[in-house]
Amino acid sequence: MKTYCFKLYRANKNKKLHRQISAAGLIYNHCIALHKRYYSLYGKSLNKYQLQKHLTKLNKLPKFGYIKEIGSQAVQDITDRIDRAYKLFFRNLKHNIRTAPPSFKKVRKYKSYTLKQAGWKLCSGNIIEIAKQKYRYFKSREIEGTVKTVTIKRDALGDIYIYFVSDTKENEVLARTGKSVGYDFGLKTFLCASDEKNIVSPLFFKENAKSIAKANRNLSRKKKGSNNRRKARLELARLHKRVANQRSDFHWKTAQQIVGEYALVALEDLNLKDMQKRFGRKI
Repeated sequence: MKTYCFKLYRANKNKKLHRQISAAGLIYNHCIALHKRYYSLYGKSLNKYQLQKHLTKLNKLPKFGYIKEIGSQAVQDITDRIDRAYKLFFRNLKHNIRTAPPSFKKVRKYKSYTLKQAGWKLCSGNIIEIAKQKYRYFKSREIEGTVKTVTIKRDALGDIYIYFVSDTKENEVLARTGKSVGYDFGLKTFLCASDEKNIVSPLFFKENAKSIAKANRNLSRKKKGSNNRRKARLELARLHKRVANQRSDFHWKTAQQIVGEYALVALEDLNLKDMQKRFGRKI
């Protein structure tokens, strides 16, 4: 399985996708409210089939017209997400793992919804049709295999991305050199290698710390609800996204380099979160 990510062109018709993602957020919150109320009354949790049956009835009422904004398969995927989240929550409780049940999300911060077999169509070139509306995206590479699902996702900047999950039915074969290596994760050195080819962690956040601090101060001075505050928030989000992109690029390139150079990679199994907490307390 491969996942392809493409950015959508900015256009006024993208507002329809934003409405659909917001509608998905409303459906998600409604299902969470049902779960909490049902559990408080009967001490049991709802399964996804009960939620889907309930939403099918609500779809006929004018008050819940926003359910029609997205397809039935997207609604089913939302119930699947909630069902997986509650199963994980109860599993963690059983194993005495610190956890929390799924909670409400702000609609404007809700990120995505997923379409499966229906509701979308790939057209020629860099065009995709979603809910009878065509959109153009930056097609940086060809999509291999059969597309199984399409996810429409927005970020804090308001940009929309399309994620294609494709079944290629073929495994990529990398050249093997017969070499092996062991890695130990460090807090200052990213990877300490047994062959002394250590990988130093680039401090991307530290490099951008001054710009981020300046953007934070600029945001704090703006009046709440004003257009200038909105612009300052987007500027801060843009800086954080830049740091996230730099980290992601570094991780993927490092992983590609390691698997291409070594036939066997051994990693130490450590509880990194607890190590970070203890290290932070010492500082």
